[in-house]
Amino acid sequence: MRQQKDTSCNETGRFVPFHTISNGAAKVSDLQETNGGRILGADEPHPLETFNKNTQSDYFIICEHAGRRIPASLGTMGLSEEDRKRHIAWDIGARSVAVALSQALEAPLYMQRYSRLICDCNRHPDVLDFAPEISEATPIPGNQDLSQADRKARADAIFWPFHDAVAEALALREKNGLTTKVVTIHSFTPSYLGKSRPWEIGILYNRDLALAPAIAEWLKAETDLYVGVNQPYAVSDDSDYSIPVHGEKRGLPCVEFEIRNDLISSDEEAEKWAALIRQALFAVEATGSV
Repeated sequence: MRQQKDTSCNETGRFVPFHTISNGAAKVSDLQETNGGRILGADEPHPLETFNKNTQSDYFIICEHAGRRIPASLGTMGLSEEDRKRHIAWDIGARSVAVALSQALEAPLYMQRYSRLICDCNRHPDVLDFAPEISEATPIPGNQDLSQADRKARADAIFWPFHDAVAEALALREKNGLTTKVVTIHSFTPSYLGKSRPWEIGILYNRDLALAPAIAEWLKAETDLYVGVNQPYAVSDDSDYSIPVHGEKRGLPCVEFEIRNDLISSDEEAEKWAALIRQALFAVEATGSV
């Protein structure tokens, strides 16, 4: 499929193109400052990365933990290179699945480039683990004793530009009369704090019961996968942002997919999972329940 141009948005909320997904050239918005220093440098990209932005699918895909970039202003966050590549920094494999699903559905995909250790773009900025001092059992030196001003600066530089862009895109779809179902893509580790996680895929939801429960039931009936329902996590207003805000508050059918990251370690595996998710979405759509 022909790749769509990637886009960013500037401080006025207008979208400006800054790179195609295949090359890496970048142009960024104006930057936020804290304590006399900048969070993002002039040569660092906007948090938003899009794929298939202008497609008209009923599905709108979000991947909040797609990247693990750390702004140069924050150095290494006091972490080793190995730690900065671990799942604590991003959802390993989620970006590959999200891009493959965007291609399969011909659907717009909005991804976030920076590590969740800087600020977790699936948490409200007011919650403690928006910038975690400890992730799993690993202390994050760069997040110790952050002031409210520090946290706000990270939100202003990364969190709000990303989510404002998502909100603007969803509002435009509504204005244009487009049907929208929100799909978010995440991954999880096979074990956490020494406890095994047997599920291969988790289907997460909270208030909206139109889409996700039917997908979970289809996967249980039509595959041999070990399917978790609100496992290994459950959606809530404190633990999540995209589903409660972009889905539920807008009255849109919405579902969060969690895939175990050891099952999506290659592009080929990511494409297989994307094909399965597409099949599940279309099967549920065919029932007329959403």
